[in-house]
Amino acid sequence: MSEDKAREQQTVVDHLTELRRRLVYVLMVFVLVLVGAFFIVDPIYHYMTINVLSGVIIELNAFSFWDGVGVYMKISMLVALAVTLPFTLYQIWAFVSPGLKPRERKATLRYIPFVFILFILGLAFGYFVVFPLAMTFTGTVNKELGLVETYGMADYFTFLMNIVLPISLLFELPLIILFLTQLRLLNPTRLKKMRRVAYFILVVISVMITPADFFSAFLVLIPLIILYEFSVVLSGRVYKRQQEKDAERNEKAASSN
Repeated sequence: MSEDKAREQQTVVDHLTELRRRLVYVLMVFVLVLVGAFFIVDPIYHYMTINVLSGVIIELNAFSFWDGVGVYMKISMLVALAVTLPFTLYQIWAFVSPGLKPRERKATLRYIPFVFILFILGLAFGYFVVFPLAMTFTGTVNKELGLVETYGMADYFTFLMNIVLPISLLFELPLIILFLTQLRLLNPTRLKKMRRVAYFILVVISVMITPADFFSAFLVLIPLIILYEFSVVLSGRVYKRQQEKDAERNEKAASSN
């Protein structure tokens, strides 16, 4: 028994060592990309201060000494997150892959590029669609109230990030559901039964990621619901394919007997 315990402890230590090593890799790449992102922040910043609908440059103001530094850090971290995401996912896959079956190993590795693609699509959707709608709505309300709009750069980019970043992360929902369906942990029937609960969870998520702005939460919720329904459709196609393969396998087994 003592030998078995020693082996188990050794295995745990090996796993923790491997996990720490891969986390260090991810952190090193993230820091390197973060430093490199500082050299391209300026054009990104100026591009993001242009009104998407009118093409007019939005005049921003600094209300503290650290506003400029904070905004540059936010943009750099967003770039670093987007670039490091595929590498991070690969490191996670490399860590857990020894415990996966060959079919599961292939399935997980195949999804890594699509995770990055969906993240970028989420960024684009949030920035070019949802964010302009939010700006238009808030601008209309301010004009109705007779307010003079003076934007602080920190508040502007916080408002922008609160919309764009959560949407880009939640754009991964179809891929997650598709992956769980391939592993036979989910199916379209179960997803349809979970629809009310799923909608409630999406409402909670949309409120949590945009706590100070109800309209932003609503704008985040709508695409999430669309993504969920799209995920149900994808799950149905994968599940149907699985059923067909299972039927063929059963027919072959019956004919061989």
